[in-house]
Amino acid sequence: MELLAEKLRPKLLKDVLGQHHLIGENKIFNNLVKNKKIFNMIFYGKSGIGKTTIALTLMNELECKYRLLNATINSKKDFEVVFEEAKLYDNLVLIVDEIHRMNKDKQDLLLSFIESGRLILIGLTSSNPFHAINPAIRSRCQMIELKEITEADILEGINKVKTIYEDFNITEDTKKHIARISGGDLRYTYNLIEFCYNSFGPTFRIEDISTINNRANFYHDKNEDGYYDVISAFQKSIRGSDVDASLHYLARLIEAGDLDILYRRMLVIAYEDIGLANPSLPPRVLSAIEAAERIGVPELSKPLTYAVIDMALSPKSNTTEIAYMAASNDLHKNNVGRIPEHIKTNSKNYKYPHNFKNNYVKQQYLPDNIKSSKYYTPGNNKYEQSMYEFNKKIKTE
Repeated sequence: MELLAEKLRPKLLKDVLGQHHLIGENKIFNNLVKNKKIFNMIFYGKSGIGKTTIALTLMNELECKYRLLNATINSKKDFEVVFEEAKLYDNLVLIVDEIHRMNKDKQDLLLSFIESGRLILIGLTSSNPFHAINPAIRSRCQMIELKEITEADILEGINKVKTIYEDFNITEDTKKHIARISGGDLRYTYNLIEFCYNSFGPTFRIEDISTINNRANFYHDKNEDGYYDVISAFQKSIRGSDVDASLHYLARLIEAGDLDILYRRMLVIAYEDIGLANPSLPPRVLSAIEAAERIGVPELSKPLTYAVIDMALSPKSNTTEIAYMAASNDLHKNNVGRIPEHIKTNSKNYKYPHNFKNNYVKQQYLPDNIKSSKYYTPGNNKYEQSMYEFNKKIKTE
């Protein structure tokens, strides 16, 4: 049985809802069609905003030979069949849904065909490709971000339903309600309408919708990167010391049941955004998470709320993040050189700091090539300043 969402899937770019930054006169996708060109691309953005639809409309308008696979559902054998087919046809396009979930075997196979030019890839993902996709594949593709569909776009999509259900006749208020609770997910909109139409008839009301769906469709990224949408807003609200916004996004994540990613992100925030400004906080956050895991639903909100308020109101410092990135950049950009001989394993020339006053003795630890590098600068907070002053004192006595 073909679902309503499939029946209403556009065949041409001009019929695609939203994505006005990519579709229209002199926009990226229209120019690709005009120039009859297709390239390796990865479309990323939340679910239900048209990634698959745009990929298929491009295939239709460019008259490309293509295959559509899903990294979760299709086996390695399915991919191998496409790769064998790519040897027979020029410019075969492989569209891979949920590409971030490809295992290493599939990725290795795919990479060799992309590199040889025998296959053109269009990857689709609701995760952040800069964190979730193999860098070797990512470097060979153009990253194309799809934006969230607006309520106005959703309303336009709802009006198209009448082309399939001729007797469809809901009120404007009901349409607006559906658009509001759909959370920018057009597929969710169509699935909800299809269910209500067949359950309550062509003139179903807001009250009918409420009997089966009394909360909004909140998007939440289930990939462990956690930098999308709600989880991103959650971290940025805590980082920005907005306790009310932090609690709002906490509630959304708890309602969505996305607890694993919430726990991970809380710990990341504690170390990345608060860090040494409040060094006793990360263990408190971990304790709150452990308490939540023991308590379970629905009372787990109590320790988590405690921790989130604590984090949002805490002084902030990202000096550890800055320090690590500086050290990492030095490692990648410079010839750092060899480890000094006197601190290598079993060196006889090593000076043991505990044998000296204040447990400190001056000696070189960084390699010669970067011996003057400085990565850490203390934050303007009581704890880091006191440690810095202590460290400076023992080196001058």
